[in-house]
Amino acid sequence: MRFDRKLLKNLDWQLWLTMLLISAIGLVVLYSASAYHMKRQIKWIVLGNVLIAVSLYFDYRSLTKLIKPIYAVNVALLLAVLIFGEEGGGAQRWVSLAGFQLQPSEFGKIFVIIAFAYYLENYSKFTNWKDIFKAGVVVGFPALLVLVQPDLGTALVFVAIFFGMLYAVGTELKFLAGLVGLGILSIPFMWKFVMKDYQRMRLLVFLNPEAPQYRSVGGYQLTQSLIAVGSGRLLGRGYLQGTQAGRNFLPAQHTDFIFSVLAEEFGFIGALVLIGLFVFMMYRMLHIALNAKDLFGSMMVIGVFVLTLFQLFINIGMTISIMPITGIPLPLLTSGGSAYLSYCMAMALVLNVGMRRQKILF
Repeated sequence: MRFDRKLLKNLDWQLWLTMLLISAIGLVVLYSASAYHMKRQIKWIVLGNVLIAVSLYFDYRSLTKLIKPIYAVNVALLLAVLIFGEEGGGAQRWVSLAGFQLQPSEFGKIFVIIAFAYYLENYSKFTNWKDIFKAGVVVGFPALLVLVQPDLGTALVFVAIFFGMLYAVGTELKFLAGLVGLGILSIPFMWKFVMKDYQRMRLLVFLNPEAPQYRSVGGYQLTQSLIAVGSGRLLGRGYLQGTQAGRNFLPAQHTDFIFSVLAEEFGFIGALVLIGLFVFMMYRMLHIALNAKDLFGSMMVIGVFVLTLFQLFINIGMTISIMPITGIPLPLLTSGGSAYLSYCMAMALVLNVGMRRQKILF
């Protein structure tokens, strides 16, 4: 297959460069949080962006011929976690593959976006609950496997992708409202029979972080995060001058609470710049989705848009106590190969759809 260089005229360089800029900011903040993890992150950034460049050679429509294998690989990897996965954070989330610790649920988000976009292109008319149920199975089965790990936070990402893509394809609001209602009614069941003790603890801490019984356990992380974010004020304490990260008061500062490190050292202005860059990225995604040449491409981009928005809101929200603490990564900043490489896969889809948004006639 020969690559037409004229396609590069349609490549959204603004989106890709913004992604690289956020990745660079992530390295700067990671150096403050953990120089060791910063050095490791460099190789993931290089590898991830090389993969993006290579992927542009292939037409995203070729994925339609691989939907069944993609879905099967996704399910197989998630099952592998349950069978011989390695434990971390109270759950089985990793499998070792060729010396690399792989977190299948991170890649599972992208596989589900691809499979569900294909499903929506071929079965986009949802006029009854039977249609909604069938669509729910496509996303729900992998989400259930993630929930069993247990990883409630990532399972909710799958749910957000499902709702976002259903809404974007034009599903009637009465069906979406009904699904929300079912979700609310399931909360008591989830609390009693599905959620683990540490997950219940996180919700209780979120509702009352100042309670004495939580200060030395679940409330400690949140308290230290709030101190870090609050002490940053307008302009921050200064680079490498943060006390919460510098003195290791803040747990998981290179992963879950990387935003807290940024807010402490660069303040409200630094946080606003980061969020502004993400908003620009999502704006470019919507532009690409609206101009895609087919529904498959458009829905994949919408899926990545929802993924980005949801993870951004949840991760930042938990650091400032407007959302419960979860293990959902902050895209492009959280340290980790699986998180970064999977998001590069997502961006490769977006850039590919944008680059092939129209037939080249010149």
